[in-house]
This record gives sequence, C-alpha cells and structure tokens, in this order.
Amino acid sequence: MRHRLRTAIVAAATILAIPFPAAAAVPRAPQPAAAAAAVPRTSEPAAAAARHVRHADPVTPVGEQQEAELTLRYGTSGRQWSAEIRRPGSSYVKVHFSALKLVPGDHLTVASPDGREVHTYYGDPTLGANTGGSGHTVHGTPGFAALSVDGDTAVVTLHAAGSRSASRLTRQGYGAVVDRYYRGFTKDEAAARAPRSFSVCGTDARRDVVCYRDSHPTEFARSNAVARQLLDGLGSCTAWRVGNTNRMLTNYHCMESAADLAASEFQFDYQCATCGGNDPRAGTKVSGAQFLKSSNLNALDYALFSVNNFAAIQQYGTLYLDPRPPVAGERIYIPGHGDVLPKRLSLFEETQGGATCKIDVVSSGVNTGYRCDTSGGNSGSPVLAASSHKVIALHHLGGCPNWGTRITEVYNEISGLIDNTPPTGGNDFSLALSPTSANVPAGQSATSTVSSAVTGGQAQQITLAASGLPAGATATFAPQVIQAGGSSTLTLATTAQTPAGTYQVTVTGTGASATRTATFALTVGGGPPQGCAGFETTKTGSLTSGASQYQPDGQYFQTTTTGAHRACLDGPTGTDYDLYLQKWNGSTWASVAQGATSGPDETLSYTGTAGYYRYRVHAYQGGGAYTLGYDAP
Repeated sequence: MRHRLRTAIVAAATILAIPFPAAAAVPRAPQPAAAAAAVPRTSEPAAAAARHVRHADPVTPVGEQQEAELTLRYGTSGRQWSAEIRRPGSSYVKVHFSALKLVPGDHLTVASPDGREVHTYYGDPTLGANTGGSGHTVHGTPGFAALSVDGDTAVVTLHAAGSRSASRLTRQGYGAVVDRYYRGFTKDEAAARAPRSFSVCGTDARRDVVCYRDSHPTEFARSNAVARQLLDGLGSCTAWRVGNTNRMLTNYHCMESAADLAASEFQFDYQCATCGGNDPRAGTKVSGAQFLKSSNLNALDYALFSVNNFAAIQQYGTLYLDPRPPVAGERIYIPGHGDVLPKRLSLFEETQGGATCKIDVVSSGVNTGYRCDTSGGNSGSPVLAASSHKVIALHHLGGCPNWGTRITEVYNEISGLIDNTPPTGGNDFSLALSPTSANVPAGQSATSTVSSAVTGGQAQQITLAASGLPAGATATFAPQVIQAGGSSTLTLATTAQTPAGTYQVTVTGTGASATRTATFALTVGGGPPQGCAGFETTKTGSLTSGASQYQPDGQYFQTTTTGAHRACLDGPTGTDYDLYLQKWNGSTWASVAQGATSGPDETLSYTGTAGYYRYRVHAYQGGGAYTLGYDAP
C-alpha cells in the first residue's frame, strides 16, 4: 500500500501511566517535529485536464503518526490496569499495538476518559462484533490499530476476568505493547495546514446537516447514510452506503486497494446535534471488510467495498443510485465531510434561500459539473438529484465548476454487485433506543436516545409517545416530533412514590404511513443505597456499564494538610463497581488508591499529603445508581 499521506512526525506527547502495579508507560525522548506535509493523495491526471477539470479534491491530511514505547502488563493486585495516551488539543487518538497477548477471557479496551467511546479487543483482534469485540485496522506492519477515539486522550485498560499471577504472565510476555499512535491535528494546526480551496465557488454556503432538519427533511434524512473515512490514521474522505446490502462507495483516490481498506475506518453520525453548535456526536465507527471493485482516477474514480459490523450502521439508512443522464439545470445537493468537519450539506450555491445547487455542465467526458461548494475531505461524496433523492454523480474533482462521475457510468460496472431496488410498500422508517435499559432509585431519572432511519421511500414526520410507565413516572421527548432520520432524547422521570420493580416502557413512533415501536426496560429501586452512611461527604450518581464518573460532582476537592482519606462505594446489587482515589500531580490525575474487587461495593483508605483530589467511580460490569461516602483530612 502506498502511504503518500504518511508523515511520521515524532513530537513530544503525554503518555500517562495510571499507577496500577506493574503498568509501565515510558515515552520516547522528545524529538524535533518535522514539517507537516499536506500532500494530496493524487495529482491531476492529464486525462482529467483534457476534460477541463482543474483540481482533484485531495485526501485531506488530518493528523500525524507519533512513536511511543508503552508496555501494559498484568498487575499484582486488582483486576484492571490502565495507561493514558494524551496529546493536548488533538482531535482524535488512534492507538497502534505491536503486540497483544491476553489470558483467555480477558480483554483490553481503548476508551475516551468519559466512557463516551469504548473499543474492546481480545488476544486475537480478529474477534470482532460477533464476540463483543470492536473493529480494528492494519497498517502494513506487525500488529493492529484500535478504532480512533475522538478527543485528545485515549485510556488503554487491561481487564482480567479473575485473579492472575502477574510475575508469571510478565515472564511469558502477556500484556499489551503500544509502538505508536496517530493523533489528529489541533484546530490551529489544521488551519495552518489547510490547502487553498479550489472548490468553494464564491461564498461557502454549506451548513451543518441538522440546520435543514425542519426546512428540508428529506435532504436531511438522506445525509444519514454518509460517513467520514479515516485512511491510515492520517487522511480523510467521505464514503456512503449504497443499496440494500452491505455495500459502500467512495473514490478510488481515497481507497486504491484492499490494503487501503484494511487501514480505513468509517464514522457514521458524525454530525452536530444543533445548527452551528460545534457539538458533534461520537457516532458509530466500523472498519473495512472486503474490497470489491474499483476504477482508477483516470477512468471513473470509484471504489466499492463492504464493512465489518454492518448491523451497527443499518440504522442510518442507505442511498440508491439514479442511473440516468443528468439534466441541465436540475437541482442537486451534496452531503459530506469537507475540511474534516462534522457532516455538512451543500444545498445552495451562494446564500441560504438563494439559488439552489444545480447541474451546470451535463457532460464532460464521464463527468457532470456543478457549482455546489466542496473542499478537501468531500472526495467520495454523493451528489443527489432533488427530483428523486437518489445519487446522480460521485463527487471527486474540483475547480469551480466541481465535478462528479456520472453515476450511470459507475452503475454499469457495479450493478451486479449491489441491490439498487428500494423496498416496496411506500415510505417506512425504523426506531431504536440507546441505551435500552436503566436501573434508577425512586425519585431519579433515566435518559435514552431515540434514533430513527428512513428504510423505504421518503422521509416522514414522526410523533413520539411512551406507554407502560409505572405509577408516578413521566416520559418527555426533546423534541417530541422528528423527521425520519432524526433523533430525540427520552427522559423517564420517577418520583419517591414510584413502586420498585422492572417496567417495560414502549416507545411508539407514529408517521403518516407507518408506526414503529421500541422498548426500554426501566428498573426502579427503593431509593438511593444506604450502605455508606456516616461519612462527612455523601454523593450519589448513576452509571451505565463501562462508564465512569468523577466525584464530587465532576470536580475535585482540596486538602491543606497531610492525613487519612477514607471512602466507601455502595453499588447496585449484581454489578461490579470499582473506586479510585486520584491526585493531581501537576500535569495529570494519577490514581493513588483503589478498591477493585469483583462486587458492587468497595472501600479504600490512603494517607496523603496536601493537594487536590477526586474520586473516579467506574461501572466495570452492569449499571445503575450508587452512593459514595468519603472523609478527607
């Protein structure tokens, strides 16, 4: 595989070993950073120039490779051992393992500090979603890379299912070895490296896709099938699902081979929740599976492939091809990830409410031309006809006009590999909840995201309702009415008088032509646990499995003298909760004491000097409400 984007820049990074026994994390000595190269993956071919095409939208460089030396071994106590890889301000961290050897039944996670993203791996990383594991990528050297974590910190944790002999396992080479990682540029770095735009035609009229949720619901819904591609941990393009089966399309210059696919990951639902809010969701990340067919840049510039964990992305719907010649002046629109930003929609040419994007040049070689704004990272975006809301071209070249391969040319080559027939029966949608259950004390609330996807025909308006609530409980949706393809937040609030028990709450979505349901298991306890009474400070909270919270109230407390810290954690019955006392050491939070047994309840004590402290409560297995009590000097 040709890594024209690889810029192996070695710079000072923060690799933090959370001090569990036997966990070693030693960074290489800082070296001078080389100049970052914003090198397009392809240059303009002579054939493209002959067709009056001026510039290829490049695979946008979005990050750099960092070398690391980090070894995470089994510890002498507890059942999990962690280390952090952190580069302040980076947009993502993608960890590469040169070796991973685990005891059967144990696993390793790569997660964001807040548990928003958690990727799970076993001794054999090819054990994927069917066994509870996550996708991975390979990069031409021994080992594998975990899926990326958004943000500037990745927490690598080794989890043991039972007691382990640390010394014996260390002698036998068990554990994880990190030899490098990829990190996304900071905002300032990205701005400094941004190439001059050749594809924004006048005023950039693109907006976050959510801005059109109400005014253009079908265009908004169709954009859900579009994902951001991260190639080799370093470059970005756009890809999208096509047809009814596990099929995806992007440009050939974004994916030239099976090796490129193996080094790529795809992030669906990476879009802002509010218009102009700069609050993108983590979405769903999957890895590539099978490289099926392609045509190089000098020809049709497409790559057809499939992904792993296909079931996870079906909720975002799909796109269908409109294999016909474009018509001069017909309205079009383009969703994509130009400039590596959360998904935007190019709907207007200059200003909102002004001239809409349209076909300007019906035919130039295999291309069709338009002045819809695009930029680096938009490579591979679908160009949709407003008349059918199907794909009429595959965007790949810029220069105002910008250019897309006419999809009828692509369809002629891939028609036998895709199912391009929309389902019969008119408009339809699906409904899903995440999470699907919660355990709360009486008087507290639980939330879940209600997601919808267009599964047939056009988008429609959906009204949400809930039934099966226990006495004294209420359900609210924000918003209550959505367009198919959109989402809402469900809040289930109980009162102190709500009876204990488990209740199946049914969420119903009613549209113009279909009604769909999803269920949520709400378990109500008899009130906050009382097993940690008698402490100076008491805090309560609720966690989902695998998540963490910091107390007090997401902040920290200060002690001014040396003395004893004492804490008690009372977790939900049937779960496994762990407790960590952390101290600020001047650059990061380091764990100085822990309670990590195999049950829901933990205690710890620690004699510490003056400083800043906080508690980390972690739901190792299971979820629900907890009580933390602690004394400080």
